[in-house]
Amino acid sequence: MEINNFVVRRAVESDAAAVAEVWLRSFLEALPSVRRAHTDDQVRSWFREVVVPGQETWVATVEGSVVGMMVLADADLDQLYLDPAWQGQGIGSRLVHLAKQRRPAGLALWTFQVNNSARRFYERHGFVAAESTDGHRNEEREPDIRYLWRPEKQVP
Repeated sequence: MEINNFVVRRAVESDAAAVAEVWLRSFLEALPSVRRAHTDDQVRSWFREVVVPGQETWVATVEGSVVGMMVLADADLDQLYLDPAWQGQGIGSRLVHLAKQRRPAGLALWTFQVNNSARRFYERHGFVAAESTDGHRNEEREPDIRYLWRPEKQVP
């Protein structure tokens, strides 16, 4: 698929609905066996009322349509989701690169253990598994993994 007019920018309030739809499509595609803790409407409301207006939210757009989203919270890469139709095009890599630029001291993130494609993706980008849990701390109660990325130390 050819990418025309690709832009990564901060999300604005009018992006909230599209951001939520990317999240919903991606979650359904990547994690069909994971129990969702919230309804579609609750997810849409959360993006509209909490995430986009109050958190550092970024969107990747192609020809003006949102095809990817990322949320940074302190040193956490809190959310990174791509529309399934746009995966494998380098968009996720561009978002991770931006996250590393925005948080040069390092990043952390959680992903579900069953999400093998996400785990491979993050590992390719230098993230290292640091902790595994049985899911008792997440709303889905799904076993997860904490990944860390630290920049390589420069040798003088």
